[in-house]
Amino acid sequence: MSKKIAAGASKIVLDVTCGSGAFMKNKEQATKLAQMMKKIGNLAKKETICVITNMEEPLGKAVGNSLEVQEAIKALQGNLEQDVQEVVFTLGAYMLKLAGKGENIEENKQKIQKQIQEGKAFEKCKEWIKRQGGDISYLEDLNKWEKAKYIIPVTAQKIGYVTKLDAQTVGKLAMELGAGRIKKEDSIDPLVGIILEKKVGDKVEKGEILAYIHGNDEEKTKYVQESLANAYKIEEEKIEKKNVLAVI
Repeated sequence: MSKKIAAGASKIVLDVTCGSGAFMKNKEQATKLAQMMKKIGNLAKKETICVITNMEEPLGKAVGNSLEVQEAIKALQGNLEQDVQEVVFTLGAYMLKLAGKGENIEENKQKIQKQIQEGKAFEKCKEWIKRQGGDISYLEDLNKWEKAKYIIPVTAQKIGYVTKLDAQTVGKLAMELGAGRIKKEDSIDPLVGIILEKKVGDKVEKGEILAYIHGNDEEKTKYVQESLANAYKIEEEKIEKKNVLAVI
């Protein structure tokens, strides 16, 4: 909040995550944090809205630096994962509301979708990258991106529905590959990470691919392959998930 206020924001929309992959582990803790953030906003005379979102499993399919950037590019081109769309459109809709661009949240979501479908969002992204001296050809052709040395699948050992995919475990495994730092002096490998092909609520067949591991160290890649299989919980009954839990 201090950074947003210092930067001169007049109105603020916050994404307050909760779940195993977040600082706040449940909705009750996240709600208390959101209420505190709103109080700070009110004291600073900044209109503030907090959207509480689910981080029990990773958002989207990609976990890892360049993999996540490529997923973001695809999203701007119209290929959004459903959970990403739900969260991003909700946050964006409330931003439009606070900016005085529309009171109706569902209509605001449609405005965002239209900007993406008409290619305006992607063109704005290219303009933004170009103005900073970036090479926009990497946005236009994802085949130019360098890939990790090893890309291996994780397969389901039984038929059923994914009922749990622990975000904290997935994050730690990506860190083991080099996508994050275990110690502050560690270097980050931008190419490594995990692509999740199946998530909570998805039906899987025995032998079907659950995810792909992208690694540059063969031993670490195989370790993460085995460990990620255990992060998936597959049961007979399907469960429904909700990504936007509350708006405060």
